[in-house]
Amino acid sequence: MSTSVSLRPIDAGDHSTVLALNEAHVSLLSPLTPSRLGALLGWADRGDVIVVDGVVAGFVLTFAPGSAYDGAFFAECVSRFGDDFYYLDRVVVSDAFRRRGIAGRVYDELESVAAAYSRMTLEVNVEPPNEPSLAFHRARGYADVVELGEPGHRVLMMAKVLTGQA
Repeated sequence: MSTSVSLRPIDAGDHSTVLALNEAHVSLLSPLTPSRLGALLGWADRGDVIVVDGVVAGFVLTFAPGSAYDGAFFAECVSRFGDDFYYLDRVVVSDAFRRRGIAGRVYDELESVAAAYSRMTLEVNVEPPNEPSLAFHRARGYADVVELGEPGHRVLMMAKVLTGQA
């Protein structure tokens, strides 16, 4: 049986689900309040829920150059890459939907959008470590750019060059 995976824009009815998913994974993300979610959606290029067989299984937030997004890692991307990047701020897949190839299918779509910007950038926790995420991204061709953050919360900025893949 084939699994149906799609992305659709986050609407007001999805906010409580998105906030709960973020909270369930907050040790690997930054906290998210209702007002912060609203601000991020206003700045985002894409704020989508991941729908698997009709059920919301996760969400994703991406930002294009020129966004008013105030995140420090986004600012680092602007400093390093100018307008030649597409920033994946966060992607969450519910534990109940893991290990089904869903993230790979979501990344296929996001990378096709990011190709217009030459590369997709993101960060992965290295302190505390998120080894599964590091392995996933390296397997997809993401390269280490720079380690950033403070003791106790350090991240590795990673990027994948996508020129010519659109």
